[in-house]
Amino acid sequence: MKCLQLITCMLLSVLLSLPASATTLRPGDLLKVKFPGEGAFNDSFQIDHEGQVLMPEIGRIKLADKNLQEARQILVGKLSAVYKDLTKFDVILQERRLSVTVLGYVKKPGPVDLPLNSNVQLAINSAGGLAQGAQLDKLQIRRQSGLIVFDYKHYLDSGNPSSLPVLEPMDEIFIPASPLIGNVQVEFDARTLTASGDAGREGEAIKVFGEVHRPGTFAFKKHASVVDMIMRAGGVTRYAGIEQIRVIHDGNPFPFNMREYLDTGDPALMPDIRQGDVIFIPQASDQVQSGSRTVYVMGEVFKPGAMEMKEETSFYDLLATAGGPTRFAETRMIRVLRADGSVKSFDLQAYMDGDRSQSMPVIEPGDAILIPEKTDMNEKSWLKVHPNRAIRIIGAVNRPGRYEWSDEMSLLDLIAHAGGPVAQADTAHLQILTAAPGGQAQSISFDLKRFLDKGGDIRTIPAVRAGDTVVVPELPKDPNDNRSQWIRQSSDRSIYIFGQVGAPGRYAFNEELNFLDILSAAQGPTAHADLANVRITHRGQKGQEVTHLNLHTYFQTGDENLLPNVRNEDVIFVPERGRAWLEKPKETVVRVLGAVARPGRYSFDNDMTILDLLAEAGGPLNSALQDRIMVVNRVDGEAHSRLFDLVDFAKSGDYSQLPVIRSGDTLYVPGKEQSTWYRVVSTLQESITIFSFARLVGF
Repeated sequence: MKCLQLITCMLLSVLLSLPASATTLRPGDLLKVKFPGEGAFNDSFQIDHEGQVLMPEIGRIKLADKNLQEARQILVGKLSAVYKDLTKFDVILQERRLSVTVLGYVKKPGPVDLPLNSNVQLAINSAGGLAQGAQLDKLQIRRQSGLIVFDYKHYLDSGNPSSLPVLEPMDEIFIPASPLIGNVQVEFDARTLTASGDAGREGEAIKVFGEVHRPGTFAFKKHASVVDMIMRAGGVTRYAGIEQIRVIHDGNPFPFNMREYLDTGDPALMPDIRQGDVIFIPQASDQVQSGSRTVYVMGEVFKPGAMEMKEETSFYDLLATAGGPTRFAETRMIRVLRADGSVKSFDLQAYMDGDRSQSMPVIEPGDAILIPEKTDMNEKSWLKVHPNRAIRIIGAVNRPGRYEWSDEMSLLDLIAHAGGPVAQADTAHLQILTAAPGGQAQSISFDLKRFLDKGGDIRTIPAVRAGDTVVVPELPKDPNDNRSQWIRQSSDRSIYIFGQVGAPGRYAFNEELNFLDILSAAQGPTAHADLANVRITHRGQKGQEVTHLNLHTYFQTGDENLLPNVRNEDVIFVPERGRAWLEKPKETVVRVLGAVARPGRYSFDNDMTILDLLAEAGGPLNSALQDRIMVVNRVDGEAHSRLFDLVDFAKSGDYSQLPVIRSGDTLYVPGKEQSTWYRVVSTLQESITIFSFARLVGF
């Protein structure tokens, strides 16, 4: 020990005697910067594991493997961009530290900073100490020059520091896990760690397993017997077959009957124990119990098996002796298998609830009582439920499937058992498929939504029984999103909407919806929709009744009576503006002809005037004879014509001058080319042109 201290002092004296410029910096070194007047450089700066140091103003600078003179030049070069006067700047090695990393089974793994002459023990203590379950005899030091494996426990036992390798900067100390612990990290103490064995060296230990309390691997000791090793494993359990113990040595089994040894005490029956042996204590195999008074209790009871019964033994006695039904037992479907092959069913649950329609079964010797397992709703196998006591629910429920059925259950019980309808379920059109007499299937519809919203007589809920199928349909999706979904919806509960709407298509409908609900579901009318001429065709009515709707009037008045009643299978058509000549008869429109911007056929009502009609047609053109506008109509079957002077009206503003316009009339705005003066001037211009041409050619 004194020799090691002497060598360390000599090394320190040699390092201190070297000039500062010859000292090579390494990770862990503490540097002192002299820079008068700059408080940011007053603290010490340490070189990290990457060989860099963090300096104010310039960030991280790599200084490892540089001497102090080189380090000063690097820092001055970086700081010259920030400071002008660096003549008094200097770098001093304040302290040489040892920077290592401790990993593995320690409490605080990671890098640690140590004094220069620290050893492995100080490094482990700086990392929080060893964690429970560390293997001490195979510690590792990993460095660039190679891997060093050493026995740390030998150092703890002897205290000899020479058994520990000398640490170097950037070393990585790794503490492995003991082979006695498993693959799952659990909290334990030293007693727990050795509870499953105290083996030290592989190949020499004795393995004890089977029906013992603490199976494990144990260190070999001379003169130890099989009984000694079993006692070290906590002794045998109540299920151990001590007559069939096996000791395996070099691949050869040696049987050991411990019961015979305990009965006779003969040491010759005890096999020898050698290094690396395996001792196995098997489970005792029960003999098949049978007899003239034997009854068998099987299935979901706590202690199934064969039981000896007396003459006065009842069904309750046998069930109680077997420990009673477990929490998984289906007590409604107990079966008694008679010795003659017949089977008797017994509903224990109903009997306990007071139902005396069935009697307690009388058990005879040779009978077998079977308590089946309760069917789990998450059970994948449907074979556990017989078809004569099963019911199916499919469609838009959270857990569709096949469920066990009882007569006291209702349709609501079944839907609740299946997790209830999903958000997209069409509960207004439930379908119940039941088997009618003669093998024909009968479909029954039920409006569950209306019943849940408004209530009603509980007796109106359709009765279901085992073998039925309940279908909860799904509401159709937006036709713009998935047009393949519309086929799931029947036409007798649909509304059709076409024309100028955002999403024309086929929509689900019930009695609680109205015209505006369907129009909103179709994303409303487009900008080109003719709201004054919406049509609703009632397909389900005799004569194919058609209703006309002016939505403009509804929006102006808010009169709900204007909205028609729509029913399933109705068709709503929203026409496009500008196509009235194709879709309206001539008696319902006004024709605008002549010198206007947009001549054509226009919808007209009694609240409009000739001015509204001219404005709708884009107004007269510049070439129009605005003082000779004609209105042509028929009165009592005779055609009449009336002139209207738009220029004179513009000057006077007398609305009494406006002619009356009715549906079916014709408005004609003549152009200048129709005037007599225009025709005379055109003829004169043509004559002058011909005369001028004749003079030019010499006629």
